[in-house]
Amino acid sequence: MKIGNITFDTYPVFLAPMEDVTDLSFRLLCKEFGADMVYTEFISSDALIRRVNKTQDKLTVSEEERPVVMQIYGRDPDAMVEAARICEEAGPDVLDLNFGCPVKKVAGKGAGSGMLRTPEKMIEITARVVEAVRLPVTVKTRLGWDSGSQIIVDLAERLQDCGIAALTVHGRTRAQMYTGVADWTLIGAVKNHPRIRIPIIGNGDISSPERARQAFDRYGVDAVMVGRASIGAPWIFKEIKHYLLRNEPLPKEPFAVYLSVLKRQVLQSVARLDERRGILHSRRHLAASPLFKGIPDFKPTRVAMLRANTTAELFDIMDGIEPR
Repeated sequence: MKIGNITFDTYPVFLAPMEDVTDLSFRLLCKEFGADMVYTEFISSDALIRRVNKTQDKLTVSEEERPVVMQIYGRDPDAMVEAARICEEAGPDVLDLNFGCPVKKVAGKGAGSGMLRTPEKMIEITARVVEAVRLPVTVKTRLGWDSGSQIIVDLAERLQDCGIAALTVHGRTRAQMYTGVADWTLIGAVKNHPRIRIPIIGNGDISSPERARQAFDRYGVDAVMVGRASIGAPWIFKEIKHYLLRNEPLPKEPFAVYLSVLKRQVLQSVARLDERRGILHSRRHLAASPLFKGIPDFKPTRVAMLRANTTAELFDIMDGIEPR
């Protein structure tokens, strides 16, 4: 599979863009564990062209994480074009247009998956951005706004005609948010449409190696994208890649090995930010990590981890955890 002039090996597995999750330190960890391509957090086109410091920080990429995708969102065509040019100067390998974010503060204002209610504007933005930059441009979107407007098959062809290099489809509507089960039959319908020539990346509920295998074998997608299942578990990419390539589960490591990965993630966040902000940023990963699932009476320990204010205090609590 190719996106622009980037060639991927068999069964590509990508890290999905997630706000407050896919910062540089987490992307590097996921890359280390086998992610074939990683995505930045969402970047607001309006904030970017206003040069908001926090937004500009998201433009930082590392040579070690390549290929890396920078993702922007917005509803104004002129702002999206200007933001795309700013991103191009920052040096990502691919530029992605976010037409899939379902949260109210984004979609409710007509951006992200809100664009599914105004497909003509989505097409206009896509065509103009493709024309404005030299980078490969891709799109990430959903099946439709709700169950009564699942427009993705027709929309995919129109987006392809704009000149995009690949399309990622999340198998839910905006109305579903992240509830229910992702509908991969429509993702498969896009991939197997006779007029579709670009790579199709499937997204939604890829939470295990077995589900990744099913996505490739049953629906024929060119790549899969892992989102929430990677939070607090960057090693999932190694597990998925091993299973896809060898058709057998990857043997589990000792508990201490996974714990050391989470500690390293905390330290990298602290080094990139500072101790207070780095720990705050890491809390979401610690709270969601499947590493602690099933440990009896773990709630008080989880609460203590999330209240820790220093790395010394946090690591002391983590070192006291007895695996199940």
